[in-house]
Amino acid sequence: MDKSKLINTIFYGLKPLIPRSLQLLLRRKLILYKLPKYRDSWPILEKAGEKPPYFRGWPEGKKFAVVLTHDVELQKGHDRCKSLMALEQKHGFVSSFNFVPERYQVSPVLRSNLEANGFEVGVHGLNHDGKLFQSRKIFVERAKKINEYIRDWKVVGFRAPAMHHNLDWIHDLHIEYDLSTFDTDPFEPQSDGVETIFPFWVAKNGKGYVELPYTVSQDFTPYVLMRERTIDIWKKKVDWIVAKGGMVLVNVHPDYLAFDRDKVGMEEFPVNMYEELLMYINKQYSDQFWNAIPRDVAGFWRDEVEPGDKNINN
Repeated sequence: MDKSKLINTIFYGLKPLIPRSLQLLLRRKLILYKLPKYRDSWPILEKAGEKPPYFRGWPEGKKFAVVLTHDVELQKGHDRCKSLMALEQKHGFVSSFNFVPERYQVSPVLRSNLEANGFEVGVHGLNHDGKLFQSRKIFVERAKKINEYIRDWKVVGFRAPAMHHNLDWIHDLHIEYDLSTFDTDPFEPQSDGVETIFPFWVAKNGKGYVELPYTVSQDFTPYVLMRERTIDIWKKKVDWIVAKGGMVLVNVHPDYLAFDRDKVGMEEFPVNMYEELLMYINKQYSDQFWNAIPRDVAGFWRDEVEPGDKNINN
């Protein structure tokens, strides 16, 4: 077992025994301790901005892409999805919502409502216990169940909990794209970034899927752990991605969004900060970006950017 996998195994074994407030305090102190070491690679890793040699531009001549995604961790996040969808519609955006099938009750009505409004639904692991990639045996067993949900929900996208990933094993899933990686994020439990702000094709035995890494820091790190109260980290990264003509892929959790600014919980930040990001993109880069759901971005990349004899994993 490699070092990172061992640390994750120990962490998830002890996690139920440690009060949540203490977990957050320890993680906050660890990030602040590590931050100076990674000033040159987070939130921006310069080499991640290199364009793939075969990439000739985004659809409709747009300068960059905007892909908004949401991982729904718990029931409270599930119950906020309609409000979050309405907020994004207000500013002319669409996004995807990834649900954990066996951690809470996922409403078929909510899924249908999201899709009817042009949004997308994906699968977010199986039960979010940190064990999905603990062994090949566990993954194979759970992949069978995950594929059942993918089929029953008629979806094509997946993101693993906690951004754990094994791009080879993920070929077992019947998907068109995966969202379980990032360009650079040394504060993630599995911190090996893919070092690109562009999608890429992951092939195996004539089949494959498109990998869509998140390229703007997840909300939890800067706004829950680091307690940042401006969106300067987000703005800085967005501006850099735009200059490189890349993909602004955001992962915001409805669980962490406080829709009532007078009741901001221990693991929340005001929803107006996320709204400010949407407004910033619209104001600064009006008509310059392609906002699309992950399914469409993956299809574009597979068929237009890296065309060829490709079969998806289904």
